[in-house]
Amino acid sequence: MKAAIVGVTGYTGIELLRIIQGHPSLSIGTLHGSSLHKHTIETEYPHLGHLLTMPILPFDSELIMKENDLVFFATPAGVCKELGQVFVERGFPVIDLSGDLRLKEASLYEAWYQKEAAPQAMLDQATYALPEFMANKASNLISNPGCYATAALLTIAPLVIHKLVDPTTFILEGKSGLSGAGKNLSESSHFVNVAENMSMYKLNRHQHIPEILQQLQIWDETIKNIHFTTSLIPVKRGIFMSAYAKVFSGVTEVDLLTAYQKTYAQQPFVRIQPRGTLPQLRQVTGTNFCDIGLGLNEGTGIVTLVGVIDNLMKGASGQAVQNYNRWAGIEETAGLQSVPIYP
Repeated sequence: MKAAIVGVTGYTGIELLRIIQGHPSLSIGTLHGSSLHKHTIETEYPHLGHLLTMPILPFDSELIMKENDLVFFATPAGVCKELGQVFVERGFPVIDLSGDLRLKEASLYEAWYQKEAAPQAMLDQATYALPEFMANKASNLISNPGCYATAALLTIAPLVIHKLVDPTTFILEGKSGLSGAGKNLSESSHFVNVAENMSMYKLNRHQHIPEILQQLQIWDETIKNIHFTTSLIPVKRGIFMSAYAKVFSGVTEVDLLTAYQKTYAQQPFVRIQPRGTLPQLRQVTGTNFCDIGLGLNEGTGIVTLVGVIDNLMKGASGQAVQNYNRWAGIEETAGLQSVPIYP
């Protein structure tokens, strides 16, 4: 199959291009950007020299449908819900990496994203595709989960599904590398403010909060709220998710590890660390893996969990290709068997 990428010049767009270049059964059809239409991709990104020579085209839905079999929207929130409607009406496959289609209630999207929501019919058609917890094939309209939501949900899912902790005691702390903020420079992303520093942002108002809660309520409808914070750390890519919760009486560390091993036994991209080991951020850099480790404080009854992902891979473009693989009915790991970049 051939895929179009809309928003190719952003970080997630370029990462999609990198993955698809090595994919055994998916290739690039056309590339589309909002402002660089007179450029070819390798003149804008010299690291692609001798690897890919293609023009960056303006958005053209008819051209995309003529030259491709599906389209990835690697665009900021607010784009796919507008430009994607023509594809939905024609039944043309769409994988959206933004938050436009993640929330099933339009009012929630408008409250948290401060934008007008997509038409309800479009929201109803979209499949929220967290691959590890999808029993059925996705629709032709796939909503890729957010990076923080992916890390948080994969890290705590077994605790919720197997009812091992009091869900009212959850505390989630997500720490992200700078690429998670996108390419546009701001005061908070300026080198002098990021280097040798750490800062918390969007306290109690990050747009991934309702997304996390929406999925948790599918597993346990009694969960009404979560405590979730986000911080910026001075690395280029990666999310380090810390989670804490009070285990129910009688639950042991072995019980917790067994639940994780059972939940993810058939999931190729989730790696549970051996007992007594916690994952490091760099062991997943450049990959689609989510590595999870845990430890139980027997004195307090608090379990500490660490989940790490690459925000541009499992948190965005890698997961989008994983969702494509599942949708296309091919090997889930196709094009995603990269070895972590180390050191």
